[in-house]
Amino acid sequence: MAVPDPDETDRGVRIRKIVHVDMDAFYASVEQRDDPKLRGRPVVVAWRGNRSVVCAASYEARRFGVRSAMPALRAERLCPDAVFVPPDFVRYRAVSRQTREIFLRYTDMIEPLSLDEAYLDVTENKAGLPTATKVAKAIRQAIREELNLTASAGVAPNKFLAKIASDWKKPDGLFVIQPDEVDAFLPPLPVERLPGVGKVTADRLASFGVRTVGDLRAMEIAATEGYFGRHGLRLRELAFGIDENPVEPDRPTKSISAEDTFERDISLEETEEAIRRMAEKVWAASRKEERIARTVVLKLKTAEFKILTRSLTQPEPPASCEELTEIALALRERVQMPLGQRYRLIGVGLHNFREPGSDPGGEATQPELFDGETETERLDEAEPPAPDAR
Repeated sequence: MAVPDPDETDRGVRIRKIVHVDMDAFYASVEQRDDPKLRGRPVVVAWRGNRSVVCAASYEARRFGVRSAMPALRAERLCPDAVFVPPDFVRYRAVSRQTREIFLRYTDMIEPLSLDEAYLDVTENKAGLPTATKVAKAIRQAIREELNLTASAGVAPNKFLAKIASDWKKPDGLFVIQPDEVDAFLPPLPVERLPGVGKVTADRLASFGVRTVGDLRAMEIAATEGYFGRHGLRLRELAFGIDENPVEPDRPTKSISAEDTFERDISLEETEEAIRRMAEKVWAASRKEERIARTVVLKLKTAEFKILTRSLTQPEPPASCEELTEIALALRERVQMPLGQRYRLIGVGLHNFREPGSDPGGEATQPELFDGETETERLDEAEPPAPDAR
């Protein structure tokens, strides 16, 4: 796959050259770099406590099944010999800024996704290197030599494919998907490799005989749209390797959220466990952001596909995962629905991000979902009820 990047497609249309850079086990790797006693040992970056979640795990810990956003107690059970290190986000942000300085040597078109990963558009690069592959190699070498860390990179004609490629040879890998290789590369992949396909969607696709990207490609357009609405059209585009989203430099985070669609509809009282899980995931993700959020959001979707949202905006952001969880559970108490109402989805989110130290007394920006209200109800038009599988 070391073929030089083509500058044009067969139809003469100029294509993008996108690199996705993903630091390997970033927080844990920084800890191992800075403390030689941790090298080669299973390291879990997390506070100890009943409600603490894993922020990061070294590859030595991952061999035992430890993963980010996992409850710390479970990680300790899986890997009793793990070394638990409390996170130091000030230090991680400083290293993240150093990686960005390396990126800027090659392009100003940088879209950070978090402290440890970013998209780069290197269709034109400052160093005058002939291919995106050479740019990716140069960036990875600079990270290794200057920061004593490793990064994996993916090179492709769009963001979606570049992100898949960066994960292909982790850790410390480089993988390139050329434009003329897309039609051979994508079809054998399981549909779970597509963004937006979690367990519930994958199970639903499997009920229609769709288990690979190739199966999804073969599905009729009308059926895909009928079963999955607008989301189905997006999935079909991805199945064919189509992603027109450009790299957006310095796009500020608007929100962080996590959702869970239940295998069976449940009552409001049964949602507590899921709310706690979603709050843990959101809290872990928010620790990667320099900006802080003032608004906590709870989202529910009824069995009839009606979306309910409740939100709370405070002068200061939640100070811990426990506080975020308690706010989300308190918002649940504001849901006034009939006693027998059932729910198919729960979500927890953080919105209204601002820079640390900015005036919290200024005018708050409501989450886009709310149309200016702190309590809203609407019908979800994007996900129609599933038809009977015949």
